[in-house]
Amino acid sequence: MTHIYNFSAGPAVLPKEVLEQAATEMLDWHGSGMSVMEMSHRGPEFISIYEAAQRDLRALLAVPSNYRILFLQGGGLAENAIVPMNLVGLCTQPATIDFIHTGSWSGKSIKEAAKYAHVNVAASSQAQGFSSVPPQDSWRLTPGAAYLHICTNETIDGTEYQQAPDLPLDTVIVADMSSHILSRVIDVAKYGVIFGGAQKNIGPAGLTLVIVRDDLLGAALPICPSAFDWKIVAEHDSMYNTPPTYAIYIAGLVFQWLLRQGGVAAIEQINSDKAALLYAALDFDDFYLNRIDPRYRSRMTIPFFLRDETRNAQFLAGARQRGLLQLKGHKSVGGMRASIYNAMPMAGVQALVDYLNEFAGRTAP
Repeated sequence: MTHIYNFSAGPAVLPKEVLEQAATEMLDWHGSGMSVMEMSHRGPEFISIYEAAQRDLRALLAVPSNYRILFLQGGGLAENAIVPMNLVGLCTQPATIDFIHTGSWSGKSIKEAAKYAHVNVAASSQAQGFSSVPPQDSWRLTPGAAYLHICTNETIDGTEYQQAPDLPLDTVIVADMSSHILSRVIDVAKYGVIFGGAQKNIGPAGLTLVIVRDDLLGAALPICPSAFDWKIVAEHDSMYNTPPTYAIYIAGLVFQWLLRQGGVAAIEQINSDKAALLYAALDFDDFYLNRIDPRYRSRMTIPFFLRDETRNAQFLAGARQRGLLQLKGHKSVGGMRASIYNAMPMAGVQALVDYLNEFAGRTAP
């Protein structure tokens, strides 16, 4: 039987061990007689799941004690509205939000934030086809801005910040890390807010993580729905309304899996090796094209193009026959895209590399 490797950008592949454990516990979680799907979110069984997930995520990312971890709903896209509704109250109106525009997702964030404040695009790589991150010395930041928003990994375009911006301590940096959180070591203290949808590296769609510094709580606009007011959510331990319980449970299993792998530092090295292997195959000759400046290439989401795009359908059909799924690029940019999140094993990347070489009619590099 052909082994299946799922390169979907999200909802994405989950660790096999996690799926097997969830299957085993589906009808009866730890002798409780209940599925996690049936539990009260306020009962002792689910509270233990929630507390373990909180504890393990804090350990994995070394989250400082003056930050709260919130489990929300709405996805990363909804956070593009929820973030300004929670933060623009921190400054004198009219508020200004600075943005670094590096691709499709930061573009969506800019459009949404403009409903709540003045937006200043402090730097953009659009003129370069979103092939890089603008150098920090080109950023034109606004004195007294409510915050600076960056998307640290552009899922569609394939660029990634390789380190946190080096800015004055009073600059509140908000980072959309939806598609690479937990894939590399980060210094949480460099950011005021980190958020992301879970469906890339953490678990099923429906769960959104927000990591927010304590002093940024309590400034929500009056129009902010109570269920999305971070201070209210924090005061109720993410249970002001019924949380996405099963998604939190799966996320908790993923956190446990990551700890067993050796934590984020260990998975980062594996991710670096996987990405290096794939980029080497794409760069071997001019049969395939990756248009991202190598200094800013993503380790997680890797877009590429066939030089002869009339063969796209043939390429995808051959990939499916070999069990390599979900390689078609986003409709807005075309081409191909391989998402190689934490749960994608090295064997999957090697299978894709073997096919790339086979389809190009070349000897493996």
